[in-house]
Amino acid sequence: MTAISHPLRSNCAHLKDHNISPTRFTSTLSSLFTTNPKPHHHQNQTKPIIPYTQTLKDSLLSLIKSCTHKSHLLQIHAHILQTSLILDSSICFHFLSLVSLSPPFQNLTYSRQFLFQIPKPKPIHYNTVIRAYSMSDSPQEGIHLYLDLRRRGLRSNALSSSFVIKCCVRVKYLLGGIQIQARIVRDGQQSDSRLLTTLMDLYSICGEYDDACKVFDEIPQRDTVAWNVLISCFLHNNHSRDALGLFDIMRSESYRCEPDDVTCLLMLQACANLNALEFGERVHRYIEEHGYIGASNLCNALITMYSRCGYLDQAYEVFKGMRGRNVVSWSAMISGLAVNGHGRDAVEAFCEMQRMGVLPDEQTFTGVLSACSHCGLVDEAMDIFDRISKEFGVVPNVHHYGCIVDLLGRAGRLDQAYQLIMSMDMKPDSKIWRTLLGACKIHNYETLGERVVDHLIELKAQEAGDYVLLMNIYSAAENLEKLAELRKFMKEKAIQTTPGCSTIILNGTVHEFLVDDVSHPRKDEIYRMLDEINSQLKIAGYVADVSSELHNLGAEEKGYALSYHSEKLAIAFGVLATPPGTTIRVAKNLRTCVDCHNFARILSGVYNRTIIVRDRSRFHHFREGRCSCNGYW
Repeated sequence: MTAISHPLRSNCAHLKDHNISPTRFTSTLSSLFTTNPKPHHHQNQTKPIIPYTQTLKDSLLSLIKSCTHKSHLLQIHAHILQTSLILDSSICFHFLSLVSLSPPFQNLTYSRQFLFQIPKPKPIHYNTVIRAYSMSDSPQEGIHLYLDLRRRGLRSNALSSSFVIKCCVRVKYLLGGIQIQARIVRDGQQSDSRLLTTLMDLYSICGEYDDACKVFDEIPQRDTVAWNVLISCFLHNNHSRDALGLFDIMRSESYRCEPDDVTCLLMLQACANLNALEFGERVHRYIEEHGYIGASNLCNALITMYSRCGYLDQAYEVFKGMRGRNVVSWSAMISGLAVNGHGRDAVEAFCEMQRMGVLPDEQTFTGVLSACSHCGLVDEAMDIFDRISKEFGVVPNVHHYGCIVDLLGRAGRLDQAYQLIMSMDMKPDSKIWRTLLGACKIHNYETLGERVVDHLIELKAQEAGDYVLLMNIYSAAENLEKLAELRKFMKEKAIQTTPGCSTIILNGTVHEFLVDDVSHPRKDEIYRMLDEINSQLKIAGYVADVSSELHNLGAEEKGYALSYHSEKLAIAFGVLATPPGTTIRVAKNLRTCVDCHNFARILSGVYNRTIIVRDRSRFHHFREGRCSCNGYW
């Protein structure tokens, strides 16, 4: 019998509590012994320690790598503790890797305990556990371990810094990242490209756009991962237009860095943000040429991009061509149908996915309920909302409630919408109150509108647009006294409304317009074209709707003020700069006003143009004098 038998018996007794039979693996461990050497001791140990030959060490390493059962794991642990192998850096590293990073055995509390059992741990041991924490639900523990490593006087390396920065990324710990960057410079690690890429990611996630760009400039060898993090940084910080430019820059002769599937995914997100259909089609071709088209995440991103650019036919072609459609694919298609005004098709797709055996998730319900909201399908929406928890076991979230509030509000059932908000299990957010306020504006509910604004003030979430909606309500009710008071209040508090901004992309160039914009190089031609369009539309019966113009002006002056709204300038430029019959695509940062909606609708018939306008909440497809919303928006 070997000296290992007694400690194993103790560990095996513990294993019996888990109905584990250790006999077979015990014999494997016992077979490693060919001699019974005299024990020796090392510092702080009272039990005998058995020295090992290289052959026996290699055999144990093989056992660690081939371990498949928890019982084997515990026996190996007992064996390491009772022998000189607890002093062997390689053995401890491989065992830590097994219990920290291998999914069948991953237990960070256990791996941390083992780490502290090593008499003289090295950075490689700390790195293994910090790395595991960076991918866990407790990344802050990785930061604590890094601090412990420093307190022990151990010298961290580039991997230590990289893993702890990943922990900081997970918890958005900017101050920790700044301190670690100082340590990186002090330890001379700034030549490590991957480490700097991780640091750049932290600054990006924490909204430090300029610092992230500075770190990128310091990276000595910028690979595709570094470029992807920079693109992601641009997207997170609302620089989608600049993100698109990086696609060509990284491939230029100066850098020669080829985009990968992650680059394409990020580019499609930027295209969706910007309504950049032409660029999105170019990325689509790149995906096909480089063999990425089979990736479901890219197909899902293509569906979203085409949907958000108003090209629903192409979104459906991608969806139809997918080999395996998961819940994300179905949700993307349903949301695309919803935002483009195809409510009944979205409900049918929702039913079809269930027939195909795909269970809907929270995002699916948000998509189908918003589809019902945009198209006034009250009964269908209430039925689906009732089934969310009863049939599918999904707890309705604030977005689901928001869709129902929007639906009831549009349908004129504002009191019911208000009661639904007050009955919610979670606290209503500002968005849901703002949805109800928009309905109050549509139906001129003055008292309820005031109450909603009070709720927004209570949340400290009121915005200039909320007061504008309330002004619209007062104006429609001809309550001039309250309108004057509110206008005075906004002036005293220096409350500034968000200016309307519309963009149109032609030949890869983004053209941006504000109200009364004179910054465009072709401004004179654009204004002449807009005057000509207004003359033609008036012949066709267009009359400016001044109800949404709240400035203290006469009717004629209000009509003039409405003439140069940003989307009208963008549409006029589209008519000017593209051949007859070309579809004009415009994106706006705010909800389009009634007058601009009428303008685009009539223009589509007079000029025989398809005009697709994406505003803050949905698409309007104008064709032959009609809009896809059918006036329900």
